[in-house]
Amino acid sequence: MQAKRVVMKAQGGPDVMELETATLPAPAAGEVQIQQTAIGLNYMDVYQRSGAYPLPLPSPLGLEAAGEIIALGEDVSDLAIGDRVVYGGVLGSYASHRNAPAARCIKIPDGVTDEQAAAVLMKGLTVEYLLNRTYQVKAGQDVLFWAASGGVGQLAGQWGKHIGARMIGVTAGAENCAAIKKLGYADALDRKSEDIGARVRELTDGMGVPVVYDSVGAASFDASIDSLATYGLLVSFGATTGPAPDVSPHLLQVKGSLYFTRPTLANYVASREDLVHSAGETFRLMKEGVLSVNVNQRFELGDIVAAHEALESGETTGSTILTP
Repeated sequence: MQAKRVVMKAQGGPDVMELETATLPAPAAGEVQIQQTAIGLNYMDVYQRSGAYPLPLPSPLGLEAAGEIIALGEDVSDLAIGDRVVYGGVLGSYASHRNAPAARCIKIPDGVTDEQAAAVLMKGLTVEYLLNRTYQVKAGQDVLFWAASGGVGQLAGQWGKHIGARMIGVTAGAENCAAIKKLGYADALDRKSEDIGARVRELTDGMGVPVVYDSVGAASFDASIDSLATYGLLVSFGATTGPAPDVSPHLLQVKGSLYFTRPTLANYVASREDLVHSAGETFRLMKEGVLSVNVNQRFELGDIVAAHEALESGETTGSTILTP
């Protein structure tokens, strides 16, 4: 079978990505072959393309997609030809067809479209582990979440509100602030015009919040630290502006006996059991109407350079889908 796919022979800017046609072999043992219908775009793709996360070259790109199984390798017993599936965390999703490990594929429930599944899986898995396992958010707590207009941020606002937390979102501009207040955030802070740490203190009667979720990194670190209550936890789970600085034990001490962690999704869904549980919680809340998935941008696979440029520039909101 001939398949279209994106490859890169060097890491760097968006223009290192090339679209090529290659022969796709039959799926190996433990694999399924997928005709892909919707491909998810994640900031992790940018880290891998740019060289922030080194990859052996040449390399495919993309980590998440949905589609229909068209062939099975040996030793695959719980999936069938014709099943709609979605996967995340498997390099090489920027393709029209691909082989993927059956153990990383999740059946898409009835009532969820392929596009919704591809748009939500990795973002939903991320929000589930952040709010339920890295720090278990409880009803009545105040939570600060950066990049609240992005795909992860939009889901986090809705999920946190469902738990019963008071979600405080950080975004850019009046339009985005208004938008996230319709997506679970009780308060919306504009990083372009407001002192985030000071505003969080105002909103919490000077106490600060018990947990900050920060995917921005270098540019937001100081404000995140200043927003925390005594014994608070800073969860640094991304670095869109560059890595957060090294954290001094002395800083954690003088700022209130704080805690700091840098988790990764790969650890939280490493086991099949955790993957299925986390995906199941995401899809359950979608079907219950708790989570709405906003696909606000669509690009054809051949326009992958433009898609990455839009993502890196901060022009995108919600989720972005590539169509193969």
